[in-house]
Amino acid sequence: MKHFLSLADYSGQALSDMLDLALRLKDERRKGPNKPLLKGKVLAMVFQKPSLRTRVSFDMAMRHLGGDALYLSPAEIGLGKREAISDVSRVLSGYVDAVMARVFDHIHVVELAEYSRVPVINGLSDFNHPCQAMADVLTIQEHFGRLDGINLTYVGDGNNVATSLLFACARLGMNFTLAAPEGYELDPEVIDQGQDLAKGNGGTIRQLRDPLKAVQDANVIYTDTWVSMGQEEEARKREKVFPPYQVNAELLAQADPSTIVLHCLPAHRGQEITNEVADGPQSLIFDQAENRMHAQKAILVSLLT
Repeated sequence: MKHFLSLADYSGQALSDMLDLALRLKDERRKGPNKPLLKGKVLAMVFQKPSLRTRVSFDMAMRHLGGDALYLSPAEIGLGKREAISDVSRVLSGYVDAVMARVFDHIHVVELAEYSRVPVINGLSDFNHPCQAMADVLTIQEHFGRLDGINLTYVGDGNNVATSLLFACARLGMNFTLAAPEGYELDPEVIDQGQDLAKGNGGTIRQLRDPLKAVQDANVIYTDTWVSMGQEEEARKREKVFPPYQVNAELLAQADPSTIVLHCLPAHRGQEITNEVADGPQSLIFDQAENRMHAQKAILVSLLT
């Protein structure tokens, strides 16, 4: 059974093939409707966390491909509370063709996959966000025409998005740099895993403290919220630590004018990114948001056909 839980589970070639498929499906959609490759298929969308992009992009991806999507709210399932995750997984497996789950704890999506007879897609967990990273590298490939040798600098919290970006870079021959305050770096185990994944692919991984230095050779500057869902109690502390890591005009001036800016959204404007940068000529954040749908079409087709 194939699942989509982490980019580390896929080879660089497999990810490249999915990205190429995403580009073909996107081009097909621009010229007319997509072929109904998933006609008769149903995706169950299980949410513990609210979402704009994840819900709408998966729903529309299934519709464009001739399938259907079923939204299941936190109140309807109570994953791991009202009913055991193993039972939820086995029940859903009898109803639908695939399950996408957006959860707090990564172990929950892992357990869903363990007991499922249909593919399970990680729509976000506290460990990683592989669907987002696929949209990110799709946007980079579209813009630069390549991924190999691209320098991506992530500025801010070493969170789940940063983890998936590191795995993507390691698999696809990109160079990943994290600029984070002390205590907010990526887990050393993630760094070690990324180093292993990068072997033979030509990419590098490094962590720096100084954001101005970190972006000097960047082709891509990436940021995300300083306070993720579930970290609200840390908000005041984080808001004192992270201001030097804001993506603003001063930071952008340290990089080449051809450098692009990405943000997975939602953005807290005036915190991790300024309006001037988010709405500026180097920002591709809304192309990136649209690409969630196209990247996920490729994931769905790869798993269900």
